[in-house]
Amino acid sequence: MKPMIATVGSCCLLGTICSRTLYVANLGDSRIVLGRLVKETGEVLAVQLSTEHNAGLESIRHELYSLHPNDSKIVLKHDVWRVKGLIQKPILNSEPSIAVKPLQREDQFLIFASDGLWEQLGNQEAVNIVQNHPSSGSAQRLVEAALQQAANKREIRYSDLNKIDRGIRRHFHDDITVIVIFLDLNLISRASSIRSPKL
Repeated sequence: MKPMIATVGSCCLLGTICSRTLYVANLGDSRIVLGRLVKETGEVLAVQLSTEHNAGLESIRHELYSLHPNDSKIVLKHDVWRVKGLIQKPILNSEPSIAVKPLQREDQFLIFASDGLWEQLGNQEAVNIVQNHPSSGSAQRLVEAALQQAANKREIRYSDLNKIDRGIRRHFHDDITVIVIFLDLNLISRASSIRSPKL
């Protein structure tokens, strides 16, 4: 009755910390990036912790071609790989990518974000924004930077982009969801020392 439902993608991004170890699960095209301090230089480097499930990745396209060898609708459209000519992630494998990362004292913060952010900003660019503005509002700053970049790409002003109706704005940028979590390894260590059931 509603065939367009088949063209809607969904994603899930999970991070949990237990015993000073970060466990990451990703299903879809969102991404987690860690900001890690380099003591020698004082700069904070971006470390990507998750792998997207996105037709833009060659390994995912190979997976799609092998699962759907007679499908001619896995195409490059307006510089973006699309499945069924419409979206980047339907009919992909439903198994999440899992990563386990022991946290170190140099690990400063985590950026959890949907592809709407990563289509506009690179990992290091996002980490630099958070590092330069470490107070509350880091996620909002990232969203604003991504929207500014989307406006620049279309050669319009940021203020004009914000006036465009949400339904039409989809043609200018993807939806953007961002969460920034600052890490306190001392607090994590104290929490880990409390007796709790093993994972």
